[in-house]
Order: sequence, then C-alpha cells, then structure tokens
Amino acid sequence: MTDTPTVDFGFKTVPAEEKATLVREVFDSVAPRYDVMNDLMSLGVHRVWKRIFINAIQPRPNETLLDLAGGTGDISFLALKAGAGRVICSDINAEMLQVGQGRALERGFARGLSFLCTDAEHLPLPDRSVEKVSMAFGLRNCTDKDAVLREVRRVLRPGGRFHCLEFSKLEIAALAPLYDAWSFKALPAIGGRIAKDSESYRYLAESIRTFPDQATLAKKMEAAGLERVAHRNLSGGIVAIHTGWRL
Repeated sequence: MTDTPTVDFGFKTVPAEEKATLVREVFDSVAPRYDVMNDLMSLGVHRVWKRIFINAIQPRPNETLLDLAGGTGDISFLALKAGAGRVICSDINAEMLQVGQGRALERGFARGLSFLCTDAEHLPLPDRSVEKVSMAFGLRNCTDKDAVLREVRRVLRPGGRFHCLEFSKLEIAALAPLYDAWSFKALPAIGGRIAKDSESYRYLAESIRTFPDQATLAKKMEAAGLERVAHRNLSGGIVAIHTGWRL
C-alpha cells in the first residue's frame, strides 16, 4: 500500500488529486465579484502591479502571448491594448472565463483574442508554439507547480520568455503585523460582506503564505529548464515578477 500524495490547500493538507476541484470551487464562488474584490483587497494597487507586469512583457504585434490563469481577462486585455498580435486567455475555471468573455465583448476585444479552458499542467498546445507566456496570480493555486513550469518551457519557442506575477515574501519586517492583520482578518471579512464567501478569501490569504519565496521559485524555474531567471520585487516583496527564457 502506498501513501496518497498530498499538497497544501491554504494551511490545510489535502490529497493532491482533490486540490484542483477545491480550487475550482473557490473560483466558481468568487467569479461574479472577483474584479470588485481585487480592487478592495489590494486597495486598487493590483492595477499598478499589472501595468508594470505588462511593461515587462512588452507585447508585440508579431507575437502570440499565452496568458495562463487568465481568469476574467485583465492581463489579456492589457496585453492587447499594449500591442499584442494574438492572446490566448487560458484558465482551468470555466466560470472565470465566462466572466472574461463577457467583459471582452463589452470592451470590444474580439480580434486577436481567444479563450481556452484547460489545466496549465497539461496544455493542449504544440511544442514551441508561442513567443511569450504570462501568469498573474495563478501559479500558487496549481497542484503541481513544477509541471506547470515544465509545460511553460515546452510551449515556448526558442528565445521565448515566461513572465510570472505572483504574491511573494514580504521583505519589510516592520510591515508584517499590518500585512498579517489585513490578510487574515480584513480580507475574509470583506469577502463575506461583498462576495458572501469569507472561506474562499481565507484560503486565498493562506495560499499566499504557503507559496514559495522569491529564491525558491527562481530555483523551480531553473529546474524546469528556464534560463536567465530573474525577479523584481514590487511593494516591498508583497508581489514579485519572475522572468525566465527558453534559449
């Protein structure tokens, strides 16, 4: 008899085979109010982080960007505005993509944008098929993060680049008590009031704390075969942009 593989789900430990379903249930619940909650949770700062992220990606008309965990479309839309030729907005959660499709229609994003509901651990795309891959606030929710990074490298063309925007390790110790209070008290309370779901936002806060720090994520990217890996902290390390190339 073999032990069942387990992974983190926030501060809980669950069978690895169950995490994707649990995460899907979280995002099914929060999808209708996800964008409003992003503004409230980050006090609007997530918009600044995403603009900096897009500037790092440098979308170009002759390139295809695969936007993993694209959800309701924020990064995909910004990339198109910045000049991306083609964007594939991909997410495992159909409810989130449905919201994103509605937003795309409202905003007139039709040309150059497609949607793909799939697991980032098993991408239905050919080897060496895209120039760039982005992933914003999604990697920490994946069951097998190493598998996602290997898939990223596989679908990148030689000379292609991966960009990851994710919550990371705060590097200003004096801010830690305030940050913890906001994460574990304020966010679930706001989630309960606005999204009618405090538990999902408690999970999201916990998932940030269990995600690998900057150096550990960089090592994972290198182990997946990405090269020239680097990171840039934003807001004192609350979030970080990691980049890596397929050479």
